[in-house]
Parts: sequence; C-alpha cells; structure tokens
Amino acid sequence: MGEGTWFLADKSPISARKAWIGGAIKPRGTLVLDAGAVKALDKGKSLLPAGIKAVKGSFERGDAVTLEDENGLFLGKGLTAYNARDAKAIAGKHSNEIESILGYHGQDEIIHRDDLFTEKRG
Repeated sequence: MGEGTWFLADKSPISARKAWIGGAIKPRGTLVLDAGAVKALDKGKSLLPAGIKAVKGSFERGDAVTLEDENGLFLGKGLTAYNARDAKAIAGKHSNEIESILGYHGQDEIIHRDDLFTEKRG
C-alpha cells in the first residue's frame, strides 16, 4: 500500500459553494421577494418565480443577484437560472406558466437552493 497524506475538508462541497456565492461573487441585479418567498428561503427551499415581486438590474443566466424583501432588507445572494428580461416576464407567475410565457420551459426555480446563499436571521 502506498504512502500518502489525507486532508479532510472542513466544509461539504455544497457549503463551500454557498460560502463562495455569499462572499466572492459581485451581484449584477436584485430580486425583491414577497413574504411567502422569504419564509420559503428561511426553510432552505429554492426560489420560485411566484415569490418575486420585482426584478432590478441587467443580468444574464448564471449571474449572481442580491435577494431582498419588500422593505429592502438584504436576505442573501444566488445564481439565477434566467436572465433579467425572462425573470421579469415570469416574476409572480407559477412555474407551470413558464413555457407559455417564454416559449421554453427552462427550470422551475429562478434560483435552486444549491445556488443560494442566505443570511441567518433571528
């Protein structure tokens, strides 16, 4: 058996990814969330289009966006599955309406929970 050294990671790959999203990436826009979406994020859920009240800025699919509540409170950051134009078109809509609005289905979530960093709050 060969010799070697094992280094154990202090974080899981998902936790490290979330920390990277939360700290290292500059956001290109902002999604304003309704109270229901804020509760869903607090439970570790993905962000669906139905919970978005407003889309600000110009961003592309895969860019980081800031998440805030209707009072402007910072909630976190995430990597978006849609560009700003498409996000505006589906904001407030149910996921089953995405294809009829955009002409393609894409993802059900605007931001999947694995691509989401949220602030721990009270």
